[in-house]
Amino acid sequence: MTTVRTSAGTVRGVESATVDGVSAFLGIPYAANGSGDDRFAGPVPFPAWPGERDATGYGPTPPQPHRGDLFASLDLTPFFGPGWVPGSPSLTVNVWTPGAEERLPVLVFVHGGAFVAGSSAASLYDGATFARDGVVCVTLNYRLGAPGWLHLPDAPENRGLLDVLAALTWVRSEIAGFGGDPGRVTLAGQSAGAMLVAAALADERFAGLFRSAVVASGSGLGGLLPAQAGLVTGQLAAFYGIEPTVEAFGELQDDDLLDGLAALAGLDLRLPGVRHPLGGLAPFAPVLGEQPATTIAAGGGLDVPLLIGTCMREGNLYTAPTGVPTTEAEALAAAALASPGGADGTGLLAAHRSAAPDADWDDLRSTIITDAAFRDGSRALADASAAAGRATYEYEFAWPSTAVGGRLGAAHGVDLPFWFDRADADDLRGPTGLLGPDGGPAALAAEMHGTWLSFVRDGRPGWDATSQGRPVVRRFG
Repeated sequence: MTTVRTSAGTVRGVESATVDGVSAFLGIPYAANGSGDDRFAGPVPFPAWPGERDATGYGPTPPQPHRGDLFASLDLTPFFGPGWVPGSPSLTVNVWTPGAEERLPVLVFVHGGAFVAGSSAASLYDGATFARDGVVCVTLNYRLGAPGWLHLPDAPENRGLLDVLAALTWVRSEIAGFGGDPGRVTLAGQSAGAMLVAAALADERFAGLFRSAVVASGSGLGGLLPAQAGLVTGQLAAFYGIEPTVEAFGELQDDDLLDGLAALAGLDLRLPGVRHPLGGLAPFAPVLGEQPATTIAAGGGLDVPLLIGTCMREGNLYTAPTGVPTTEAEALAAAALASPGGADGTGLLAAHRSAAPDADWDDLRSTIITDAAFRDGSRALADASAAAGRATYEYEFAWPSTAVGGRLGAAHGVDLPFWFDRADADDLRGPTGLLGPDGGPAALAAEMHGTWLSFVRDGRPGWDATSQGRPVVRRFG
């Protein structure tokens, strides 16, 4: 199968470069790029095209800053992808399919990148391994940074989330042509992508678009309150010397919007009694009136099975690659950002020190970040889902990467190659590779990849569900 007719026109794909017998359709537009003011509008359908459209390469990506330098001795190109590739269309999906005659279950994956970076062109998200095993895999791009997430009074909220909604709507309409079953879709995401999945779980507009969900290293407490998002808007408007309106921001070029991200570094988004939902790691997030975990605990949102978990040492990604030991002041600053507004972090830091009296400042800071940005919110979402009577399956990833001189451990993102069965990939091993010089164990990759396959096929990963007040956590590695 290398050509498929969609409602907008025919697309011509290519045989997968990594797995025999799999076809890849790359860079299929699901919505039109905007310019000027339209960058802050909701997604609109891409116009139909005559003849065949080339779908043999990924093409453009949404505007984004270069992120690799943030992680010094670690090459995260497989995670972030090529960076900003200017052009149109960038709101695209990629589909990998074995071209089977029967309708196959579908995995739709949403990438991470702190809401400002990343793309579906990253090598980590090559969906050929899922297609090889009888699952049609779809990855997607969505708007990042200010066009995707800036809170403006005269713009629709959360354009990046609306892009995901539009992509899922495309899947429902078109995936049958690629051999997929539109009634058997699993929505999965990691990091920022997982927080988008959490937001979708709490949003009735997504009803009927997926039947199960995976939240990997995300949070059910990751939304910004409108007042917090307003602080971001005010900071950016002041940086540019403009009014906080679509018209004013629409006059800025994409490069200008990226330059403004530096003005948001270190911005304190805490409010009295309210902490920064991401522990200070990112200035953007879905803008929500209440957190997804709160909505779901009250019985709202979508009644679908949930697979959710975190890496044991998520925060190591933000401490280990620098090679510079954390100071007490830096650990205290992390504790302050993880505390509600008005608290200086000393109480939280003391609590972590009491729990781990022999830990160094690196370890304490890593644990604070892990809990604040990922573990606490994942625990809240899992508890809410179980309390609402929904099938909820929990895991923890514990395999320690030997990267960065053995310091990386089970850090944020280290689990991804195992879910995608790419633990032996050349670009993930070596002196700067995410998995260390020797890569990851094949047996663990087979086990974890098989877990996602099982969950996508029938909504059960292979262990007992958590019940209210009684978590059941499967540990990998």
